[in-house]
Amino acid sequence: MMRILPAIFLLLCGARAAAPRDGRPNIVVILSDDMGYSDLGCMGGEIRTPALDALAAGGLRFTQFYNTGRCCPTRAALLTGLYPHQAGVGHMMEDRGADGYRGNLNRRCVTIAEALRPAGYGTFMAGKWHVTKEVQGRTDEEKHNWPLQRGFDRFYGTIQGGGSFYDPVSLTRDNRFVAPEKPESFYYTDALSDAAAEFIGGHDVSKPFLVYLAYTAAHWPMHAREEDVAKVRGSYDKGWDPVREARYRRMTESGLIDRKWKLAPHARAWEEVAEKDRPWFARRMEVYAAMVEVMDRGIGRVVEALRKKGALENTLVLFLQDNGGCAEETGSRGPVKPAGPPGEPRPMAPGELQKRMIPEVTRDGRPVRQGHGVMAGPADTFTAYGQEWANASNTPFRLYKHWVHEGGISTPLIAHWPRGIARRGEFERQPGHLVDLMATFLDLAKAPYPAERDGQKVWPLEGVSLAPAFVGRDLGRKAPIFWEHERNRAVREGKWKLAARAGGPWELYDMEADRSEMDDLAAAQPDRVKEMSAAWDAWAERAWVTPFPKK
Repeated sequence: MMRILPAIFLLLCGARAAAPRDGRPNIVVILSDDMGYSDLGCMGGEIRTPALDALAAGGLRFTQFYNTGRCCPTRAALLTGLYPHQAGVGHMMEDRGADGYRGNLNRRCVTIAEALRPAGYGTFMAGKWHVTKEVQGRTDEEKHNWPLQRGFDRFYGTIQGGGSFYDPVSLTRDNRFVAPEKPESFYYTDALSDAAAEFIGGHDVSKPFLVYLAYTAAHWPMHAREEDVAKVRGSYDKGWDPVREARYRRMTESGLIDRKWKLAPHARAWEEVAEKDRPWFARRMEVYAAMVEVMDRGIGRVVEALRKKGALENTLVLFLQDNGGCAEETGSRGPVKPAGPPGEPRPMAPGELQKRMIPEVTRDGRPVRQGHGVMAGPADTFTAYGQEWANASNTPFRLYKHWVHEGGISTPLIAHWPRGIARRGEFERQPGHLVDLMATFLDLAKAPYPAERDGQKVWPLEGVSLAPAFVGRDLGRKAPIFWEHERNRAVREGKWKLAARAGGPWELYDMEADRSEMDDLAAAQPDRVKEMSAAWDAWAERAWVTPFPKK
């Protein structure tokens, strides 16, 4: 059952109305990082997320919404309404020698900000950008794919993909690297929430606005202040098995998932963990939960900023996640130089690779600790929460971030818009994808999709507007939905999904009967496999997925 704080529910329901003069809605799209399908309270989780639970209770939950299975491709698709390869970000932030994998937003795409600003929208972003390999920012050319150069009026966040929550690398305000304000109390998640609220508070609400809030929570490192961890201490002392079972029970009882979908196998039983290691494993999930709870409190402050401006009634607020739970054990340490004094920003060093985000020392000179047994939370640690807890986060689905089975690509999509969504607290079961967001925003904003950018023709939109679902109508989707990441591939058409791991055979699943992908029907239905795989091949050739780049 959802846990909704009465004060927050009243906050959502009791806002005084104010709207842009032309009546078009404001848009706030919130993206979290490396979270599983079942983590939120309103999705069956035990983590306390009252702000998001209240948005869900007052709005609509899409139960079959999809991301791309990885951070930067998801951001490229969300920003452009295209499949990430078409935007040039089919993998990560390095050029792999093929147009779909350049590691940079290309000139054949436009961002939601570039599309909405000419239609009169104020455009603001707070958070993780991560769609360009140009992170050094020494010249204007190196900033050509930074947020202000791609349509945003204001930006506060990081250009690169991740890092310390106490001292993030490449922290930027507008076009300039900055140091954390009040470094002794700085925490990145709170800074992003406050920046988004500040942008809303400073905007003239007679004109509509777009806010894109892209948190790094709950991506590793598992960083949280001790007072926040204390609120969940002891919650995970019995391990991941009872957590998964309780989530599965709540999800089936609420109708979120079908009772006939099996719970995917667990990564490892808690009983297999040595007793001396159990406090370490429990601590990792405690910190993860604290990170999510801090994010949720920040979302509550953003909602409060909307209420204070009288804008909540006519604002579409969306929340979703960039991929499924992350089974990685952090990245490998790279040659990040020791930090300077508190007043100095920490940009990326020249020539430093995007993945090298792990500092050798904290800003105050303490060595950064990694590895088994390092207790997560403080600034001098850099750890993940591991495969077993990712498995729990993804309840009831298989696999994780990177893969395109349901555990890697399934995200909640919460949609809250009092003026435009009459369905309150309901589930929407039509499949949707990130490529649908641009189409939705253009539809609601009555804005044309640009045919060109800087004299270069852009790709046509790939998605459909989600607005019909807001009033209970069919989306009218005609094309299947496609995926490719690290040669993992999938296609979803109606109730059927074809999926394969890199180098592996196609697997066929009936998503109505078996969304946890436990019963492969490929051998029983070879004609369907042939037809759907041919559709995937045609899409891959059209959308710059093939030829595959060098590894």
